[in-house]
Amino acid sequence: MRQRQHRSAGAARPARARPRTRTRTSANTSTSTRTRTRTRTALAIRAVSALLLAAPFLALTAPAQAATSSGINDFSCRPSADHPRPVVLVHGTFGNASDNWIVGAPYIAARGYCVFELDYGQEPGIPLFHGLAPVAQSAQQLSDYVDQVLAATGASQVDIVGHSQGGMMPRYYLKFLGGAAKVHTLVGLAPSNHGTNLDGIETLAADYYPGAIGLIGTACPACTDQIVGSPLMQQLNAGGDTVPGVQYTVISTKYDEVVTPWQTQFLNGPNVHNVLLQDLCATDISEHVAIGTTDKIALHEAVDALDPAQATPTTCLSAFS
Repeated sequence: MRQRQHRSAGAARPARARPRTRTRTSANTSTSTRTRTRTRTALAIRAVSALLLAAPFLALTAPAQAATSSGINDFSCRPSADHPRPVVLVHGTFGNASDNWIVGAPYIAARGYCVFELDYGQEPGIPLFHGLAPVAQSAQQLSDYVDQVLAATGASQVDIVGHSQGGMMPRYYLKFLGGAAKVHTLVGLAPSNHGTNLDGIETLAADYYPGAIGLIGTACPACTDQIVGSPLMQQLNAGGDTVPGVQYTVISTKYDEVVTPWQTQFLNGPNVHNVLLQDLCATDISEHVAIGTTDKIALHEAVDALDPAQATPTTCLSAFS
């Protein structure tokens, strides 16, 4: 300790001053840095606060910028100039929106469309299996849903893509519920346009919807409506298959084992385009369910029907589109 004092008392008072000078400089620098940091933090807080306060007003003044031009069941979706009509998807008997369109909905939305899936035809006390109610009742559900989609999107018309009963039931809406003015195009995938026989409906239930077979004849008025020659079928097809102003496309498969014979799915009338899937791709073996749930060749042709001006040829390679 004395040695340290001796050295400090020795010849270097100016040398002792230098560390103190450096220490003061360091302290001043540290103080200055802290001051600048506090200032920047305060400014950042003020900026964030200003944005938070302004956010509600920004949302009110510019809602269109937040809207999308494609999507699934997104009621903020705004159709683009390229695809000005929302697309409403309509599932088949015993199906539901989620299962029927697990491939189709994202496929169509990815091409720039606002897509909406209707769930319809529910019967009391029966979960999962939809499309059971009388066709006329389901058509009213479709009518209400289309009005909801038009009001939300600001569009003047929709396009409809339906599978099985979902390709036939919209025709009731078009013909009897004022839907013709609100629908530009109807695409039916294996639609039951002129009915089928009981064997076909039983095949659909037994092979694809375990547990649904017991609903036929007891809790499925739509099944009865779709039998050839039923009062519903006679009413629907009396006076012609189509209504003026609507474009119709029917896509069928010769391997259909539910709506048989498959030729009965086709429509007669103006503005009708009937397509056999195997004429597009001879090796496509999709049957009644697959054509409306997983077949991208059929979906490609359906999208072509929605926008003929930008259509591209549908071939076997469309399976990879």
